[in-house]
Amino acid sequence: MYARSTTMRVRPEAVVDLVAFVRDEVMPMVTDLDGCVGLSVLSDRDTGRCIVTSAWETADAMHASAERIRVSRERAAERFGAAPEVQEWEIAVLHRAHRAGDGACARVTWARSDAAGLDRVTDAYRESLMPWWEETPGFCSNSLMVDRRDGRCASAVVFENREAMANTRDQFTTLREEFASRMGVEVLEVAEFDLTLAHLRVPETV
Repeated sequence: MYARSTTMRVRPEAVVDLVAFVRDEVMPMVTDLDGCVGLSVLSDRDTGRCIVTSAWETADAMHASAERIRVSRERAAERFGAAPEVQEWEIAVLHRAHRAGDGACARVTWARSDAAGLDRVTDAYRESLMPWWEETPGFCSNSLMVDRRDGRCASAVVFENREAMANTRDQFTTLREEFASRMGVEVLEVAEFDLTLAHLRVPETV
């Protein structure tokens, strides 16, 4: 499975309109394309940062969609005055404990590793991090996306609500630092978002 993420930074007061644009105009078009298995939106109403991610059965399907989605992305960029940042990924891990409902949110960690060691990082992610999340109250799902060209990866952990996510913050920081030190991973950024839109049919990859 593969994914394309588009990050847009808009005025905070424009986040609701951007999400509506994605829901009403982008999502119907994208999810109708061959090989698409869903779309999600993460948003931060304080900063105006939004991440739109489309998921694909194969790399070929993702690349075949590029032109149609580019046109839509440019229309959104012009409308909201944003400069889109696009990244393509392989979905290395996706696990759902249960469905995320209204009020769900996500903590995303971006990191970089030696590209040749991504499989080792992925295995350790499954073995040492996922069992901890499974025991965490309010946990909904987790995913790990990787870019094998440069060793970048992005992990998203979804919780039922902000309170559940906040309750894990200190433990998560300790766990993340220990994992990064042990695996030789450089943590680039950690950010928290509302899971504003989740229309995904991606099968589990564990």
